[in-house]
Order: sequence, then structure tokens, then C-alpha cells
Amino acid sequence: MEVKLWKRITIIILRALRLKIGSGNGMLKNVFVPFISGIIGASLIIGLCFGVPNVRESILNGKFPENASSGTEDTSKINTTAMSLQGYSDTAMGVAEKVLPSIVGIEIEYKVSSFFGNSTAKATGSGIIISEDGYILTNNHVVSTNSTTSTSSIYYQVSDAVSVKVKLYNDENVYDAEIIGKDDQTDLAVIKIDKAGLTAAELGDSDSVKVGEFAMAVGNPLGLSSSISAGIVSAVNREISTTDKEKYVVIQTDAAINAGNSGGALVNSKGQVIGINTLKLSGDGVEGLGFAIPINSTTDIVKQLMQYKKVIRPYIGITGSIVTEDMAKKYKVVEGVLVEEVENFTAAQKAGIKVGDIITEVEGKEVDSVDDINEIKNKYNVGDKIKIKLYRDGNYVDVEVTLGEQP
Repeated sequence: MEVKLWKRITIIILRALRLKIGSGNGMLKNVFVPFISGIIGASLIIGLCFGVPNVRESILNGKFPENASSGTEDTSKINTTAMSLQGYSDTAMGVAEKVLPSIVGIEIEYKVSSFFGNSTAKATGSGIIISEDGYILTNNHVVSTNSTTSTSSIYYQVSDAVSVKVKLYNDENVYDAEIIGKDDQTDLAVIKIDKAGLTAAELGDSDSVKVGEFAMAVGNPLGLSSSISAGIVSAVNREISTTDKEKYVVIQTDAAINAGNSGGALVNSKGQVIGINTLKLSGDGVEGLGFAIPINSTTDIVKQLMQYKKVIRPYIGITGSIVTEDMAKKYKVVEGVLVEEVENFTAAQKAGIKVGDIITEVEGKEVDSVDDINEIKNKYNVGDKIKIKLYRDGNYVDVEVTLGEQP
């Protein structure tokens, strides 16, 4: 129908031009006619396109062929479908509606002792409901000053939380919470309120998280309960260190994270928790650098905190330092970890490890730092035996260590 209409219009225009121009001057024929012909040709093409249903639909809906490319680059795996702001908005609203009932605000009260007497201080944080009967996952530094964010100093001393209160989504009541267990090393803690029928968060798979995917931070920033901020996953498996030299492997996001977001959730486009919002970088010229502990790494920790109120870790019982290549050449020894101290009654002492030994291998893997040793050791349980190779007085010595429990 549309094609026939455009044909008729074209014929009428051509006839009109022939009548007007006729045998007129050459300039009209040589300039005006080609110009008008170009317009007619473009109109015909557009008309034909609109006459083909699937082409017209693609133009009107803002869709383009998936294999369109302006060069030799293969874009067949790239989704080039234009996404409307309404679609993004619908995703964000759906995620928020799903996850908000599973996120709580936490208010903590501490005792502060100083030369001027005793007082109290308050702080806020966030938490994630992990069971219908009131168990909540949060950060250790939210409920404990004995952590990487301790604010104690020589001038004053801040106690651990003496009061932990929880505020639920769309609930005006405030609930007292009990600290079930906490762990400095992973900066995780579990608290519990006496309430049933809660909406537990759905946990996702943080190992499958991709850079660039949708991410939403949900929590209680600056005491503003049930707040969300959205962005993307900026990086995965990012290794960072705190000012206390604690190392974390985290998910990086540009979703806004502020004080009070700690312990809250980082969720994907399905409303599944993929991380625990824990750290952010701040300062002049710093924007959009927030970090979350991957949810998969919390599973075993949470189980132990709920069962034992602590995390049971294997322990060797040494203090060591790195022997670099230059040091090894200078002192005519080997690279590895120099044992500087062996604690009494520990697995190391029982295995015969001595001060001055250089650890070169653990379970057949070369080690260059204490972190390397811990990474291997932490894959085993208390009571397991591991083999350690030492360099002592110019000779290599193999010892078997029965792992103890970390005090």
C-alpha cells in the first residue's frame, strides 16, 4: 500500500517538473533537476523501507542488525539492541522491590573512656537477612572496634558494641540484636534478632560475576535507611590492602557506597546478593571506588560463626619475613621465608622448626612470603598434616606439621 502511494507521488512530481521546466534554460536542467531527483530517490528509498514491515519495525523501535559493523571487527557477540531508559528503570525498580525487605539498618552504641570520663558514641551500619528466623550477616567492623577500622587511640578507648539495634524495612519497631559470632580476618559477623517470618535474601554466584554487569548497593548510608544506589561491576578479583595491611579479594563497583553502607548488599540484576559492601576509597579526586566481599567466600565463614561463634582456622605458629633474591645472594642462602620466631607449644615447635630456618616449599609449592604459606595452609583443616621444606645450615630438611588451631 505504502509503496504504491510513493510511486504515485513520484510520478506527479516528475510530471510537474517536466511541465515547469520544459525546454527552459540549461542551468535548471543541469542543476535543479539532479537536485530534485536526489530528493526523490531518497524519498523512494525511505518509502520502500517503510513499506517492508520488518524494516519499518526496526527503524521505529530503535533496533539495528546485530552484525552491523563499520570495520573488520567481529561484533557478533555484542548486544547492539538499544535499551530504553524505561527498561533500565524497570530493572532497578524490580531489583529494589525484591531485595529491600531483606536489608536491615543497624545502630550500634559504644562506651568511650577518656581522661575526661566515660561517655557513649553511636554508629550506623547495614545487614543482610540470611534466614527467616532472624540471622543477619554484616561486617565485623560494624559491631566491633577490635577490627581494621578501630577508632581507639592513646587518648581514648572505645569498647565493643554494648548495644546493637536493628531496624527492618517498612517496620517502625526497633529490635535488640545479639552478636552471634565475628571474625577479624574476613571482616564478617553474624547477629540475630528474636523475630520469625523474615524475608531472607537470595544469594547469587559471585564467581560468575562479569565486569560491566548491573550492580545495586542497598543499605543504610549515613543512617538513611533502605537506600539504593546503582552502577556496574567495575572489576572482579581485585586485591586491595587496608591501612592495617589486611588483604582482601573483592568485587569493585562504581555504585555509590558511603559510611553506613557497610554490611549491606551488592546485588545483581536478578536481585541476588553477590557481595557484602565493605570498603570504599575516599579523598580528593576519588570517585566511584567501592568494594564488596564476594558472597561465595562468606558461606563457610557464616556457617562456622553460627555454629561455633568463631572461625576455626589451622595454625602453624611462626613469625617470618621475606628473603629476597638480593638478600639470598648477599648472605649466600636461598629465597623463601625466614623463620624469626617459633611460638611455644605450637605445631611448628612440635615439628622441629627452628628460628633461622628458611621455608622454601609448603606441600610441594614454592613460597616467597607468609601470605603464600597462609594461602596454602588455609586450604586444610585443624589436625591435617602438611609437608614443609626448610633450608637449614646449607641443607634442605623436610618436616611434617600437624596443623593446630589458631588461638
